[in-house]
Amino acid sequence: MWRKAALSSLLHTRLFSSSSSAPEIPSLYSFLQPSIFAKKSQNPTDSTNQQKPVTLTQDHITALQTTLHKSLLTANTDEAWKSFKSLTSNSLLPSKPLTNSLITHLSSLQGVHNLKRAFASAVYVIEKNPKFLDFETVRALLGSMKSANAAAPAFALLKCMFKNRYFVPFELWGHSLVDISRKNGNLVAFVRVFEETCRITLDEKLNFMKPDLAACNAALEGCCCDMQSVTDAEKVVETMSVLGVRPDESSFGFLAYLYALKGLEKKTIELENIISGFGFSNKAVFVGSLISGYVKSGNLESVSTTILRSLREGLGRASNFGEETYCEVVKAFIEKGSIKGLSNLIIEAQKLEDPSIVIDKSTGYGVVNACVTLGLSDKAHSILDEMNAQGCSVGLGVYLPILKAYCKEHRTAEATQLVMDISNSGLQLDVGTYDALIEASMTSQDFQSAFSLFRDMREARVSDLKGSYLTIMTGLMENHRPELMAAFLDEVVEDPRVEVKTHDWNSIIHAFCKAGRLEDAKRTLRRMTFLQFEQNDQTYLSLISGYVTADKYFCVLMLWNEVKRKISTDGETGIKFDPSLVDAFLYAFVKGGFFDTMMQVVEKSQEMKIFVDKWKYKQAFMETHKKLKVAKLRKRNFRKMEALIAFKNWAGLNA
Repeated sequence: MWRKAALSSLLHTRLFSSSSSAPEIPSLYSFLQPSIFAKKSQNPTDSTNQQKPVTLTQDHITALQTTLHKSLLTANTDEAWKSFKSLTSNSLLPSKPLTNSLITHLSSLQGVHNLKRAFASAVYVIEKNPKFLDFETVRALLGSMKSANAAAPAFALLKCMFKNRYFVPFELWGHSLVDISRKNGNLVAFVRVFEETCRITLDEKLNFMKPDLAACNAALEGCCCDMQSVTDAEKVVETMSVLGVRPDESSFGFLAYLYALKGLEKKTIELENIISGFGFSNKAVFVGSLISGYVKSGNLESVSTTILRSLREGLGRASNFGEETYCEVVKAFIEKGSIKGLSNLIIEAQKLEDPSIVIDKSTGYGVVNACVTLGLSDKAHSILDEMNAQGCSVGLGVYLPILKAYCKEHRTAEATQLVMDISNSGLQLDVGTYDALIEASMTSQDFQSAFSLFRDMREARVSDLKGSYLTIMTGLMENHRPELMAAFLDEVVEDPRVEVKTHDWNSIIHAFCKAGRLEDAKRTLRRMTFLQFEQNDQTYLSLISGYVTADKYFCVLMLWNEVKRKISTDGETGIKFDPSLVDAFLYAFVKGGFFDTMMQVVEKSQEMKIFVDKWKYKQAFMETHKKLKVAKLRKRNFRKMEALIAFKNWAGLNA
């Protein structure tokens, strides 16, 4: 294949004429075909119906060139273009520097209109006098065409250059044309340019026109992937041999794809031997291309065989297939409904893979991760279920892509079930994965899944439970589910890894009180006391707030009797009697009319030198008891009357 062939057998299809006969000099826009530029210019100065040119004197020519020069310096594009047209209409060209400056200037501007002007100018100059056009100007123009994704004018420009024997070094235009072709999905067109370029290189002995390896590979790609022509592909290879361009892994990869696609097994074997002869030890590209070819042809049996053979020949080492290859494989098997085929592939691959292989380099991980990447998480789960049904298992890392996908999709019930399957298989997730799954469950308000996952963490003897515990408690608090908080806390309270503290109980009591569920709050308080958790000021603040909201002031009185026995005297043990707690009790007792008890609170606050804002309680009294008369109380309850008088004196209401 790599032997040098006679020149006449290299290329049999020629797109461009090599005739060197001088054509008639046309008008500036006669080159433009309707298909080259989608938008036709609306500028009347660009009309093809031009008036009969006026004969120019030398003074006129000098003046026009001067105007053109000044217009370019001031970026007055329209005036520059007008001067250029006046000259070309008389079959004249400005000086070479001005000509190139104009085309470069037009190429640098945005919009199809100016690119059309630059293209027409370049073609006109090439037809009239190619020597007037600098190579760098061609590079600039093709660069602009690349940016504008203008494929038709780019190929038309190359056709004009070859037709007029204007040969520009390949490195100045070749890669731009390849990029334009690839972007437009039209490498076939580049193949024809490539063939003509190679012919010129050899016929004219112009080494600077020789395509480089990247261009040769682009031509091969066009022949193998787009044209799917073995004959054309092998002609490119022959040409590379004649030009002395050494192929690389990609070159062989394109051929491998084509041979696999066409089912040419003998050529595939021959190609593999050639690769070895070139000294390429890493055959990942070659094998990946074979797989792509088999996938394209629908030959799934050869896909599996190729993957397993690469593992066998690599002595169980990682096959190094990319995600793209695995996605191709998975998509092909799934489209044919062959879940079992994928599971069997993983099972057979595991038999060949080295036990020490990094999990994310394994075939199982590659297949499962590809399923997830394609949005087929359920199919990935089904593959693993099929393997389990056959008594086979995979490493923990293979499950992780599915779990992450379930988290991202908030499919926490499925994630939880998968975790149960993982645990049953004897594998254990790390703390970070559990935390992420529990957080996703709480975000989705799937509380039962979160509880199940936390339970699985405890059963798996995970040492660090604090993060997930806080996530669950915080989530339940934010979603106003104190009953679930109480049940969850009751379940984990004796686990030393959780470290339940007073503030956890306070959170539940606060949530119950806020929801008006005072009996549940009291029940939680009793449970808290039974388990020997000490109440603090926050515990009582929540209860007082709940009782006041429900107008249960007698319950506040009972709390005061309990609190006053526990008030800290040394600042270390007991309940901290701070301004917030004083305020809560005073307000409740004023609203409830317990003036005697209120004065006890006042005395205690004075004893502990706690400042009390009397105005607030004066207002509360006026709102609630403004019709209460001392004289009436004297007849009914002398002690209550004394307490009322004491409160009024303290609050300054007697004045």
